[in-house]
Amino acid sequence: MARHIHIGQDRQTALREAVDVLSSGHPVAIPTETVYGLAADATNPAAITRIYETKGRPQFNPLICHMASITMAEEYAIFDPISRKLAEAFWPGPLTLILPLKPGRTIHALATAGLDTVGIRIPKGFASDLIAAFGKPLAAPSANSSGKISSTSAAHVEADLGGKVSLILDGGSAPVGVESTIIKVEANGTVRLLRPGGLVAEEIERVIGLTLIRPEKASAAIEAPGMLASHYAPGASVRLNAMSVEKGEALIRFGGKPVAGEEDAAIVLDLSASGDLAEAAANLFDHLKTADASGTGSIAITPIPETGLGEAINDRLARAAAPRP
Repeated sequence: MARHIHIGQDRQTALREAVDVLSSGHPVAIPTETVYGLAADATNPAAITRIYETKGRPQFNPLICHMASITMAEEYAIFDPISRKLAEAFWPGPLTLILPLKPGRTIHALATAGLDTVGIRIPKGFASDLIAAFGKPLAAPSANSSGKISSTSAAHVEADLGGKVSLILDGGSAPVGVESTIIKVEANGTVRLLRPGGLVAEEIERVIGLTLIRPEKASAAIEAPGMLASHYAPGASVRLNAMSVEKGEALIRFGGKPVAGEEDAAIVLDLSASGDLAEAAANLFDHLKTADASGTGSIAITPIPETGLGEAINDRLARAAAPRP
């Protein structure tokens, strides 16, 4: 069983013990505003290998490297003007930028999957303080078994990885609830949305005055985390855009609207009875886990609007419903 420390009860102890574990080359489960992360020293190949081993993660899938400040990020990566503008507007926060690595920097190739670029994010709150105390970037994918539902609470981490990590830092429920938005600025100045997430695409477009280029379908080239076609998957199969629910299916609906057949559903959950997409994003992974735990073989999910955070929610649901490898 992993040791738990509640950050709100003893922040200094949490910082000190987490730094000790990180310095030993082992991962720590940490809260961020998006989801819980499995964090380890991004410059230490043994530590990064332990992340992959703990998650059962394919090593061709790169890891986001979390920094404490733009100043730290500039030590490891090269910023173009658009990326710098986005960093200043949205960091700390749920935005990851894919940037060229600086030659000779110490982020290990295992963290970048051998690419000459690195995904960088500055998280809010405790995670940023921990990175500053540790003094080096932390590679921190979501704290869950690879391809499965992301963890948005310490209890989720314990249920999935509690026997594989020594320390879980409990910061309560993650307020955003979906992973960061991933952006890459190309050499020709076009700006690509590699993964929709907790920062709404329209906000990014407003700041840079450009339209984001969205992929027509999941790319075969893995440039960033969360681009695998099958990802965020529960054990049960997932059926999207359901207008009715079959007997014994779990139902996840949106907007408080009753669904035909729900009286015979194994469980009925609502992402947001009021139709609030921010609330729906925060509830998404917890509801998927709860539906999966009901023992059903199938989860029916009603349509979610594509606007705002709905783009990220629908991206995660499409990957959860994709054929399993």
